[in-house]
Amino acid sequence: MTSMQTLTEILGGPVYQAYSYSYPHKTSYRTLQEPVSLKSVWQREKLDSLFLYVHIPFCEMRCGFCNLFTLVRPTGELPDLYLDALERQIQALEPIVGHAQFARYAIGGGTPTYLTTSQLARLFDLTSFRGMENNMPIGIETSPDTIDAEKIRLLEERRVSRISMGVQSFTHDETQMLARRQSHTQVFDAIEIIRANSRADLNLDLIYGIAGQTVESWLYSLQQALLCNPEELYLYPLYVREKTGLGKVADKRRIPTDLSDTDMLALYRVGRDFLLAEGYQQVSMRMFRRNDAAEREVPTYSCQEDGMLGLGAGARSYTQTVHYSSEYAVGRHGVKDIIEHYIDQPQDSFSKAHYGVNLCESEQKRRFVMQSLLAVDGLSTAAYTNRFGSDSTTDFVQLNTLVDAGLAVKTGALIILTAAGLERADSIGPWLASDTVKERMREYQLK
Repeated sequence: MTSMQTLTEILGGPVYQAYSYSYPHKTSYRTLQEPVSLKSVWQREKLDSLFLYVHIPFCEMRCGFCNLFTLVRPTGELPDLYLDALERQIQALEPIVGHAQFARYAIGGGTPTYLTTSQLARLFDLTSFRGMENNMPIGIETSPDTIDAEKIRLLEERRVSRISMGVQSFTHDETQMLARRQSHTQVFDAIEIIRANSRADLNLDLIYGIAGQTVESWLYSLQQALLCNPEELYLYPLYVREKTGLGKVADKRRIPTDLSDTDMLALYRVGRDFLLAEGYQQVSMRMFRRNDAAEREVPTYSCQEDGMLGLGAGARSYTQTVHYSSEYAVGRHGVKDIIEHYIDQPQDSFSKAHYGVNLCESEQKRRFVMQSLLAVDGLSTAAYTNRFGSDSTTDFVQLNTLVDAGLAVKTGALIILTAAGLERADSIGPWLASDTVKERMREYQLK
């Protein structure tokens, strides 16, 4: 079968297949045959420009679409015990964090601002590593129901430069359809608190593809979002996944849980065109940034070249040859068991990777191509050759196929997705995955 025939099948199939923001996907991870010393793994890496990610797996509520690793309303002492375990993990990784330079820092979840102000302060104290530059971007996830002025002032004091809030929709019927308890007033009050107490960039997340959503209701949400003048917007297609609230509804066939693939693509195009007309630039299929947003001078970081150190249960770490994390679950019991295992681990256990995936050179090449191609800057064929010593279009004939199909263009040493290609990112990404990774993902048993 030729690559063009394969692409023809892709184009004839669903536009929205899977979000390929990282490769290999977490469902390709397995228990490693032997625990791997993290000191030895990271000694082979350059440590001058790392991404630090900390996962806080707690939320006030779980939305119907959410498949994140998070626990709703943990018992009173669990967040403090979690921070105790995080401290032991950091102590175990001192050979790494003590010598690394960090170019990015993100706190995700879950909802990190579920923590109290004092717990957040402790989190920042624990992660104040020597190798952090003053101009390093720091981002945090939040939600309307976990925001207060005291927390936002703390984030400002700790130099948080990006606050991202999931809103999903500004209409009552659509938030109800997502099983999300949220009022219009609550969202605007939370944004007002952020703007009054922080100079951080504001990102708002919106979702398209909700059952009953129309072009008019979608545009209304976008217009309401722009009243807040956010520096960034993410437009997410709705995926109804296994073990989520909407997934259970879909299994029982009670009510429709999302729109058709065709309708979702139409909404994507409406949203994209609206934001471009309103002074935003597209950074990826999902991300849009305001043209006049102030550009910060920040340390250099490349997601294709530089590693990521993840801390906390649910956090993934990326080196060139090994990706590792804790196990993954969506169901409450599975998540709770993994968190409890995390908080019970002695310090020495955190010095080894027990669960993850090894990347051979062909998978490293594939990851480089996917991470590059699915963003608007595109794939630098020169950077690929410099890294691997081979030609990307020879290693991946699919790249030429994309160009021949009008889904990408070659511009000098760059291969860039066209508008038609960018809107197909969630089908092009899975198409580029290896057969080995696809098989591991199919075999995965989600808890």
